[in-house]
Amino acid sequence: MLDDLLVVGFDLETQTEVHIGDRPLEQWRALGYGRRETVVCFYCWHGIDAPVGTNVPLLARGRIGGLVRPHFAHPAGMAPPRGHHRETVWHINAKNRLARWAAALPNVAHVQMEQWTEQRNRRADVHVVLDDGARLALEAQRELITDELWQARHRDYAAAGVRDVWFMRPDTRIPHVLFAEGTPAWTLYHRDETAEARLGEPHERGPQWWTKDLRLFGPHHPPCAGDPVVRERFPLADLGLDADGVTFPPAMTERLAEQAARVRREADQARRQQEQAERWRHEAATRPGRPWKPTPLPPVRPVPRPAGGGPFCEVCNRPLAEPLVRYGRHILC
Repeated sequence: MLDDLLVVGFDLETQTEVHIGDRPLEQWRALGYGRRETVVCFYCWHGIDAPVGTNVPLLARGRIGGLVRPHFAHPAGMAPPRGHHRETVWHINAKNRLARWAAALPNVAHVQMEQWTEQRNRRADVHVVLDDGARLALEAQRELITDELWQARHRDYAAAGVRDVWFMRPDTRIPHVLFAEGTPAWTLYHRDETAEARLGEPHERGPQWWTKDLRLFGPHHPPCAGDPVVRERFPLADLGLDADGVTFPPAMTERLAEQAARVRREADQARRQQEQAERWRHEAATRPGRPWKPTPLPPVRPVPRPAGGGPFCEVCNRPLAEPLVRYGRHILC
């Protein structure tokens, strides 16, 4: 069953969630179906797609180098009739994966799942406290959320001094209200443990573009509402957290910084050209009028008069063409 690849276990002795990668397969087999049976299906035990307290010991399947990666599975005939609802399975796995990822980051001081705000009006899927005291709420969103509901949650988190960070289930549309509020949204994938960001494509440059927000004229994260977007996917382990949310890997950060610097240089050049053109127009408009005077030509140097006959110029003594004979001089003389 495909859903079994996402099954989470529950240890009845420690009363904690467990995952297939937490221990070697042989240890899980000793605790699972047909043996001690202390590791059961988390979803069935907690009443998801089954009555609360349903005890379904799990099998640990897979082998190193096998075609299917190791996973927990229900014994034959003991899973819910249609399996577990995939959205619910995704949500539970997403919360655990985000919590493990955040706890492994060097600048994270504390991680708590299902943490209420001080006003107890919002409960974060994963609450994170950074070393500098910044607080984050990592939200795993398994279905499309309305603008009104998202804005209410966003305002409540902001009032509590918590930065909300959103991770969407694959194939779930990201509401543009997030981008209109300047809030990034990520898509979280379980299969390859990656997260996908959306970046807005550079805006078209119109008149006076350099006087606007220069961030918009390069790839920008988050995109603006209605922007064409490009998608960038990263291994979750390569991402980080700071007070503003998720941070890109260093290579991506450098790439965006280089593109932003290029836009700034082009904006500075356009600004200088505009300022120069304005100075020229101002100087032309304020220059005082002067009467025009022709530039005097250099004086003509005469040559000795010709000894032979023929018409010559009375000023320079050079021969005259027939049309100028009646004037007695060259035009320039």
